[in-house]
Amino acid sequence: MRKRNNYLLLSLCLMVAIVLGACSKAAEPAETNETSSKDNGLVIENRGNTFTYNEAPKRAVALNQHATEIMLALGLEDSMVGTAYLDDKILPKYKDAYEGIPVLSKQYPSKEVFLQQEPDFAYAGWKSAFTEKTLGTVEDLQELEINTYIQESSNISGPTLDDVYKDIENIGKIFHVENKAEEVIQTMKADINKTIEKVGPIDKKQPVFVYDSGQETPFTAANNYLTHLIAIAGGKNIFDDIDKGWAEVSWEEVVNRNPEVIVIIDYGAETVEQKKEFLLSKQELADVSAIKNERFIVLPLSAGAEGIRAPMSLQTLAEGFYPDKFKK
Repeated sequence: MRKRNNYLLLSLCLMVAIVLGACSKAAEPAETNETSSKDNGLVIENRGNTFTYNEAPKRAVALNQHATEIMLALGLEDSMVGTAYLDDKILPKYKDAYEGIPVLSKQYPSKEVFLQQEPDFAYAGWKSAFTEKTLGTVEDLQELEINTYIQESSNISGPTLDDVYKDIENIGKIFHVENKAEEVIQTMKADINKTIEKVGPIDKKQPVFVYDSGQETPFTAANNYLTHLIAIAGGKNIFDDIDKGWAEVSWEEVVNRNPEVIVIIDYGAETVEQKKEFLLSKQELADVSAIKNERFIVLPLSAGAEGIRAPMSLQTLAEGFYPDKFKK
């Protein structure tokens, strides 16, 4: 009798174990081929390097103005422990946020100053930020557990607005502000479309010469982002056939290509008025249409960088090319 009872007890225990096992299996999540960003981290490819983010950076340093302004546009000032290398004044709408961030240097800070901020992320507009002579190489910083991001659109040939939007998207992903990044991009697109609609159809694009600097030989925009903006605004850079971002050309070739408009880049010790006076007084240029009609457009250096200023830059260019279309 006792033996039979033992069999019954063993059978009952087995049945309970089976039921509990089935319940436990039902409670387990279904298997999936998708990897969770929470478990595996966000992976970003940037200029040949791979970076993994298990969480959003908390101590970021922005280097170069367009990188700084993108971060401020995304509302990331509370995640920033430093900024450096402005070409112009920060946009007024971000002035208050910017003033709450330590300025580490007028140009690139030293490695020591940079590392004193204990950064976990560094975002640069130009690849020149990360060299042995500046903040250290990307690989050096990775060894210190500092992730980096170099603006892709600023370091490729012939960048477009779509390339800029991609950079903004990537920063949005890294800091978990994807919705804000999309909002910034859509606002940029809407403002740009307003300018394009005002310009409307045009028979012939305005020939444009970009004067950056130089007296013996002019330094000018060639196949770069500013040339892309000029084209959208209804102009044509007369040196867009040169396969470089910026290039030295000859005054003789400027005369031969006869621009109707000159875009002056405003930066450095030489003022806009000094640049204008030089161009107007240069005898070789006397018969150039832009000089005879004194058609100049002034852009700050930051306007030609691959950032959030595109709508403003585009409007300035379009108003200079086709002022009648923008009269109220």
